[in-house]
Amino acid sequence: MIEMTGDATVEQLYRRIRDVPNFPRPGVVFKDITPLLLDAALFRRAIELMAAPFRKFGVSRVISIESRGFLLGAPIALALEAGLVPIRKPGKLPAERGRVEYALEYGTDALEMHRDAVSPADRVLIVDDVLATGGTAEAAAKLVRAHDSAVVGFTFLIELDFLKGRERLRGERLEALLHYT
Repeated sequence: MIEMTGDATVEQLYRRIRDVPNFPRPGVVFKDITPLLLDAALFRRAIELMAAPFRKFGVSRVISIESRGFLLGAPIALALEAGLVPIRKPGKLPAERGRVEYALEYGTDALEMHRDAVSPADRVLIVDDVLATGGTAEAAAKLVRAHDSAVVGFTFLIELDFLKGRERLRGERLEALLHYT
């Protein structure tokens, strides 16, 4: 196993993120995490680094946001010995659901979560691959809080600083491994 520490790990992570120009539409540079997922040792280290700031917070549930958030949320839940809760787009969950709608640049979207997935006793960490404008993460927190659960923080692999999503989550504990300005 390769030994990775501090800045060396961060540099390795940056090198494993692929830029895909003009995806999903012209003018957008998509940050593709799939090359990172192919490197088992580095992927494991990224998960450890994303989970580490929350080890002492008594996290009982990890919320992962559809869809790439699922790839990170599941191993983070295992690392924190917490249950995993998927938050999905409408119509994807089979049991009774809670729902929150949120504004997009043009229109609205919604997220859903099983009503029995969290309880007032739960301490929740919200996980996603990228923090962009913060709208999806903010909606996920609203959904969790609507179930009277405590949000202890957010962890992201990537933060697109220039989109100022952190401002939308002001006052929340928020961690991101990689930053793009």
